[in-house]
Amino acid sequence: MLEQEDFGTTKKFYKEIIELILSGKIKNKDSLHKAKVRLSGKYGFKKIPRDSKILENLPKDIPEEEREKILSLIRKKPMRTISGVAVIAAMTSPASCPHGKCIPCPGGPEKNTPQSYTGYEPAAMRAINNNFDPFLQTRNRLLQLKNVGHPVDKIDFIVMGGTFTSRNIYYQEWFIKRCYDALNEKESKNLEEAKKLNENAPHRCIGLTIETRPDWLRLQHIDNILYYGATRVELGVQTIFDDVLYKMRRGHTVTDSIRATELAKNAGLKVCYHMMPGLPGSNIKKDLECFKTIFNDSKFRPDMIKIYPTLVIRGTRLYEMWKNGEYEPLTDEKAIKLIAKIKEFVPRWVRIQRVERDVPANQIEA
Repeated sequence: MLEQEDFGTTKKFYKEIIELILSGKIKNKDSLHKAKVRLSGKYGFKKIPRDSKILENLPKDIPEEEREKILSLIRKKPMRTISGVAVIAAMTSPASCPHGKCIPCPGGPEKNTPQSYTGYEPAAMRAINNNFDPFLQTRNRLLQLKNVGHPVDKIDFIVMGGTFTSRNIYYQEWFIKRCYDALNEKESKNLEEAKKLNENAPHRCIGLTIETRPDWLRLQHIDNILYYGATRVELGVQTIFDDVLYKMRRGHTVTDSIRATELAKNAGLKVCYHMMPGLPGSNIKKDLECFKTIFNDSKFRPDMIKIYPTLVIRGTRLYEMWKNGEYEPLTDEKAIKLIAKIKEFVPRWVRIQRVERDVPANQIEA
């Protein structure tokens, strides 16, 4: 909580900051910070106000062009919403995967985090802090983005955290409904009403992504997620070699990936693949062949990809293999060269959504 002398002093502080921005004397984040430090001393503040407080203290009748000038300076990570769309993710509660556990996965219900997460990723920490409540996760993320100057009227929503389509159908519907309720800023009686309300809501869902496994995307699952309003699926394909899938204890086959891709595309869904170079049983040559195949073979051809080089995290079966000399992970240098080569033949119509997972460096062993 900001400690300050009185309301009048506070008003003068923000008035002066706003005038400095509009006059062009504050041109970047560095000069903004210096001005806040100087003015905090001038007005006797015990703490330096956050940038978001400047937005909260803008005059209600400020002209739109002046508001935008201030927003463009204060906005954190402007690329995040440069398209006019804000991406918000909500994470499902911890649950075991139906097949068991892949050897690289560090989490699970016993660690109070979804199985493929450490619990220290930003999205996972937000979920844990909100007790995995989809309404609270969504509402709080909306406030965070709004407070740092991002538009939040158009939302591209992602349901993450595990094999969503394997969860109890009542949990699925409840989870999606609560996400819509947060976007609508209004409670609804049921999912159907929540979707209808969102057509004119303050935060409209313009895209809904469901993460799942290839073997858990059958016709019935697709019917369900289309009913929820899904526009895209993210499939944990990982590799297109069955021997590598077997060694990582993935529990699905390449045939499952092909079938899920076909069903999703036939249903009009965009398809994103999660790919993991550097898995046990693979090598640089094999990984390159894998990526070339998914782009050239019509049985695959995702619209988007996320490239997650295999990480060794303490507490996993993969960590034990590495310590026992049974697995040699990619070095940073090899991973960089591999990804650079992959990028050379990624088609123009494929979007690379992410390279590397959002795992804190202190959680990564190799």
